[in-house]
Amino acid sequence: MSVSEKELNELKQAIMELTVNIKHMHTTQAQMAEDIKSIKEAIYNPEVGLYARLRDVEQWQDNMSKVIWSVGLGTAGLIAKAIIDMLIL
Repeated sequence: MSVSEKELNELKQAIMELTVNIKHMHTTQAQMAEDIKSIKEAIYNPEVGLYARLRDVEQWQDNMSKVIWSVGLGTAGLIAKAIIDMLIL
């Protein structure tokens, strides 16, 4: 089986295209690695990352819940005292 000149040129062309595509994939893969690195930094950074912000929001919600309960109980206490004072007088 002999390989014709045309078939040999087609094989060379295909190999060259594969080489170009592999180089392009390598460049794209390096860019993706950098993007993933920056995404990980944005999510997991202990001071300003997404999880840190979520933790801060949860702490704020817990504190606000305590404040709301304190204000509500104080108001209920004042109302109860006012009713008792009205009944005693």
